[in-house]
Amino acid sequence: MKKHLMTPEDCRESDKHWQEKTLEPFLQRAPERLPQFTSLSGNPVKRLYTPADVQALDYQEDLGYPGQPPYTRGIHPTMYRGKLWTMRQFSGFGTSENTNARFHYLLEQGQSGLSVAFHLPTLMGLDSDHPMAEGEVGKCGVAVDSLADMEVLFSGIDLEKTTTSMTINAPAPVLWAMYLVNAEKRGFNLGKVSGTIQNDILKEYIAQKTWIFPPRPSMRLITDIFRFGVETVPRWNTISISGYHIREAGSTAVQELAFTLRNGIEYVEAALQTGLDVDKFAPRLSFFFNAHNDLFEEVAKYRAARKIWCRVMQERFHARDPRSWALRFHTQTAGCSLTAQQPYNNIVRTAIQALAAVLGGTQSLHTNSMDETYALPTEQAVAIALRTQQVLAAECGVANTVDPLAGSYYVETLTKEMEQGCWDYFEKIDAMGGMVTAIEYCFPQREIQDAAYHYQRAVERKEKLIVGVNEFVSDEEPSIETLAIDSDVAAKQKARLREVRASRNAAAVQQALDDLRRAATGTDNLMPQFMNCARQYATLGEVCDVLRAVFGTYVEPIF
Repeated sequence: MKKHLMTPEDCRESDKHWQEKTLEPFLQRAPERLPQFTSLSGNPVKRLYTPADVQALDYQEDLGYPGQPPYTRGIHPTMYRGKLWTMRQFSGFGTSENTNARFHYLLEQGQSGLSVAFHLPTLMGLDSDHPMAEGEVGKCGVAVDSLADMEVLFSGIDLEKTTTSMTINAPAPVLWAMYLVNAEKRGFNLGKVSGTIQNDILKEYIAQKTWIFPPRPSMRLITDIFRFGVETVPRWNTISISGYHIREAGSTAVQELAFTLRNGIEYVEAALQTGLDVDKFAPRLSFFFNAHNDLFEEVAKYRAARKIWCRVMQERFHARDPRSWALRFHTQTAGCSLTAQQPYNNIVRTAIQALAAVLGGTQSLHTNSMDETYALPTEQAVAIALRTQQVLAAECGVANTVDPLAGSYYVETLTKEMEQGCWDYFEKIDAMGGMVTAIEYCFPQREIQDAAYHYQRAVERKEKLIVGVNEFVSDEEPSIETLAIDSDVAAKQKARLREVRASRNAAAVQQALDDLRRAATGTDNLMPQFMNCARQYATLGEVCDVLRAVFGTYVEPIF
C-alpha cells in the first residue's frame, strides 16, 4: 500500500483534529501547570511543534551538510567523530607560580588547552603596586606585570604543542607581546605558536566594563593585532568576539547572538578600512558564546550563529575563502546561573549547559566549577568540571553523530526565530551607523538592562524557578571547601616588580616607551613597539600609561 505524504494543509487539518478530539478533553481533566510556557529568554514556547512549523525550511539552503555552507550543521564534515572539542578550563590566581602549578595539574588531568584569567589590575592596565590595585592583587586572576611574570607563568609548557587562550581586552596587544617575546626567547617558532587572544573591546563597553581607552583608538589596536597576526603569527586567533559577557550581564539569547555577531561585523569593517584583505584575516576570527540553562534555545543559538555569519561573510564582505565563512567558537557555561545556595546543584547545571554546547557544535569548551560563587575554584572542583566534559565525550554518545538535533521541529523553529531576531537587530544597528555609534548611544546597554530587569522580575514572581533559590529552598548552610589566596601574594608580586625595575636597563626601557609614544601619535602598526617594550621588561602599567597620555581614557555616558 502506497503511503500518503502529508501536505502542509494535511498537517494543519490533522493538528486541528488532534486539538478537538484529544487535547481539549484532556485539558478539561488535567490543566497544564502554567498559563504560558516561555524560554529562559522569555519567548513563548508552543505546546507542540509539527511539520507545519518548518514547512518553509529548505534543507540545502537552511541546513546543508556539515562542512559546507551555510554550516548550520557544523563547520567540519565529521565534527567530533574526527576530533573532540578542546577542553580548556579558565585558570588564573595569585602569582605566576601559583597559576603555573594549576596549569600543569590541569594538563596532567587530560585538559587539552590552557586559558588564562588575569587579575583585575592587569585587565585595567595597572601594575600590582598601583594604588588602585590595592586589595585586588591575584584575587580574581593571575598577576602579570611584565615579561618576567609571563616567563614564570608558562615555565615548562611547550608553546608550540599547547594552545593558549588569554582573556584580556583593553591591554590585549601588550600581554600578547609579552607572550610572543617569551616564546621567542625560549626558541619557539612564532609561525607554529597557536592560541587565542580575546581582544574584544566592544563587548567591554556593552557589558563587562573593563575598558581603558575610547572606542576608536581601541579599534586601531585591534586592527594592528589583526595585521601583525597575519604577517607574523599566522596560526593565532587574533580575536575572540565574545557574547559570553553580554549574556552574563543579563541579555536574552538573541541579544547575545545579535550583538556578538554585529560586533564581529564592526571589526571586519575596521580591518578592511586599513587595507587588509578579508580573506587574509577573517579565517583567524573566532567567537565566544555563553551556554545557559535552556538547552534547546542554546543549541538553536549556535546553529543560527554559523548560518548568519556565513551569509554575512559571503554577501556583505564578499569573502571568497570558505575558511572566512565558517564561524568557529568557544563556549563557557553560564557563570551567572551558578548559585551560592545548594552549590552542588551547580554541577548539574554545568552538565546541562555543556551538553547544549556540544549538541550545538562548539570547538572548545570551559565548564564552570561548582564553587565559583564563593571563590576561585579548588583543584577538586575544577577536576569535577573537567570530568564533566570527559564524561560527555566518552560515555553518553553525544559525540557519535553530527548535529543530532537537526530536523527537530522545535529546534529548527527556534533556529529560524533566532536567525530572524538577529537580522532585526542588525537592521537597527546599521541604521544608527554601526556598533560603535550604537554603543555611544547606549543602545545595546539599554537593551540588556531591560532584559535583565524583566528576567529578575520573573524570578521574583516565581514565573522562572531557580532550584534552591526561589523554590525547593533549604535552611541548611552549604559546607564546601573554598580556595584561599595567600595574604602574602601582593607583597611577593610587588617585590618581583621592584626587582624587575632594578635589574633592567632603564635607558633601554625609556627609549622603548618613547618610541611607542611617537608611533602612537602616528599611524604605524604598534605591535612591533609593544614587542620591543616587552623585551626591555617595561611593565604593563608603564606601557598603558603611554597610551593613556596619547589616546585618553573612556568615560561611559550616563543613560
